[in-house]
Amino acid sequence: MKQVDFMSHELNVPELTLRGMLLGMLITVIFTASNVYLGLKVGLTFSSSIPAAVISMAILKMYKDSNVLENNMVQTQASAAGTLSAVIFIIPGLLMMGYWQGFSFWQTLLICACGGSLGVLFTIPLRRAMIVNSDLPYPEGLAAAEILKVGSNAAGAKENGIKDIMAGGLVSAIVSLCADGFHLISSGVHYWFTFGKMTSQLPLGFSSALLGAGYLIGIASGIAILVGMILSWGVFVPYLTSVLPSAAGQSASAFASAVWAQKVRLIGAGTIGIAAIWTLITLVKPIIDGMRISIQAMKRSESEKSLHRMDTDLSPKTTASVFAIIVIGLLGTFYSFIADAQLAAGTTWLFVIAGVAVAIFMGFFVAAACGYMAGLIGTSASPISGIGILGIIISSLVVLGIGSTVSLFDTEVGSKFAIALAIFMTSVIVSIAAISNDNLQDLKTGYLVGATPWKQQVALLLGCIIGAFAIAPVLNLLYEAYGFVGAMPRVGMDEGQALSAPQATLMTTIAKGIFSHNLDWNYILFGVGVGIVIIFVDLLLKKNTAKYCLPPLAVGMGIYLPPTLEMPLVIGAVMSYFVCRYLHKRAVQRSPQNTEADVERCNRHGVLFASGLIVGESLMGVIIAIIIVFSVSAGGSDSPLALVGKEFGPTADWLGLCVFIAMIAMFIYRIVHVKSETNS
Repeated sequence: MKQVDFMSHELNVPELTLRGMLLGMLITVIFTASNVYLGLKVGLTFSSSIPAAVISMAILKMYKDSNVLENNMVQTQASAAGTLSAVIFIIPGLLMMGYWQGFSFWQTLLICACGGSLGVLFTIPLRRAMIVNSDLPYPEGLAAAEILKVGSNAAGAKENGIKDIMAGGLVSAIVSLCADGFHLISSGVHYWFTFGKMTSQLPLGFSSALLGAGYLIGIASGIAILVGMILSWGVFVPYLTSVLPSAAGQSASAFASAVWAQKVRLIGAGTIGIAAIWTLITLVKPIIDGMRISIQAMKRSESEKSLHRMDTDLSPKTTASVFAIIVIGLLGTFYSFIADAQLAAGTTWLFVIAGVAVAIFMGFFVAAACGYMAGLIGTSASPISGIGILGIIISSLVVLGIGSTVSLFDTEVGSKFAIALAIFMTSVIVSIAAISNDNLQDLKTGYLVGATPWKQQVALLLGCIIGAFAIAPVLNLLYEAYGFVGAMPRVGMDEGQALSAPQATLMTTIAKGIFSHNLDWNYILFGVGVGIVIIFVDLLLKKNTAKYCLPPLAVGMGIYLPPTLEMPLVIGAVMSYFVCRYLHKRAVQRSPQNTEADVERCNRHGVLFASGLIVGESLMGVIIAIIIVFSVSAGGSDSPLALVGKEFGPTADWLGLCVFIAMIAMFIYRIVHVKSETNS
């Protein structure tokens, strides 16, 4: 077969194709639904680039003229699903505060589509300086490129890759169906204990998706989450339950749960806030450099026509036209949202212009910041939650300043509208941050495999729009099926099944505190103090050791998140660490000259299987949600698939534990077994 030079300027192979775009649309919808579910449940989303690339290679290999560039376009488009869904970190707050009774389809769609598209446009000027003329590592972009290259050259790699994802997906889907659908096995257990007046718990969650996510986040983040959980349930909850009075007739476990939800989570919020601000402070120079490079790159746009194929972005004329359409869309969306408050015409337009201006100007700032952060530390580790917290603070202060001049806070309705508008403005900022965080990572992948940048930018714009169409219906579906903590769609629903939406809860709490002055700032300020201590510990570890650190943001999330969601994350991270150590030791004994390559090859199978675990449980969660909605709308049960009653609970707990242990064993065996096969 003739070898194709994909780096050539005169390349004539399919790249941005109709079949690729249709496949990308399908993957985008599926992974967007998965990410929305996972993000609302635990506050984490997964990167869809690598799974999308593997699926694309498996399907497009049926066409003789398919190639690595076409597969890259599919993963570029589908990667929007793993990032645009970050808007769920803020927009459910509109339901939690009672402003919306359901997700407005068009307003949610336009917020996501316009914000995501701005994220693409704002990072276009950064591409040449930050990818072509930069040594920024872009770790996930490099990994995706390697998988695309291997998959395009080895049929076996493609087949093993799709088998890994399908195996993980099938296992986690079956476990999820038995737990959340049939109720035959438990999804988590709590072992409560008391010492005098102190109460706490030893939690254990059995989520296969979170086990897979833990495998991917790495040991540093896993240990940091464990530290946060120990602080929360080993220090703060026991102490507060010993000094605070409980309600008459309240059980010890119910009292401890209330203390954690109402007090300790505010400590976590303070820790997250200061950790996010610190992370951004450490990146002030990269942020300024990124913005300076962006402005300089714009001035060179007239030379595009003479550039190599691999160095051509969307033309300035096209970029300006898309930007104009986005601004019109934002003006219409903000007007539609603000007009519902029935304010005076002048006040309405003042808020509309202010909202769009804050979204665009802060959006450009976060695009430069996130693009640089993605290059430095990767997309997954980039603090989108920190961007969201800063966004809600700035948006709230802007609304507070304008609202005070027009007497908006004279009525309770006006105060409620102010909080809602701050959340709405922040939703655009988070959408911009999420996509800009992902865009340069994708462009790095394309640069390594020989893609045409402007075609990738078109694919990402398409991914933003398709993903935006999927987000609102999935949000409504999950809300009707499970509800959110503090916002249940129907009376009598099981609040234990409610989706926690932790970031949306946090940002709504912050906005309410800024406007109403009812927030218990003492716990938040104490959390800030905890965060400062953790920051110093992290700095000391990095200064005195080469490989140890304690990410402050992860510690804050460990304090803030429900513990049954954290344990499988920690277990997955620890499992990943020890498995990789074992593989490295074995590789040294078997083939010292190929140690790193062997470990990386094996770890890739683990990454793909872990991705399958996440996708399988997430998709099953969406399917079960559909069934629940149909059942409830027909006057049926909230648990239409349940095969057993609540009396089966103790047995379900033991079965859940056994299944979880078996799943861990299978996960480890599969990685080790695949590795041994590669040596045989």
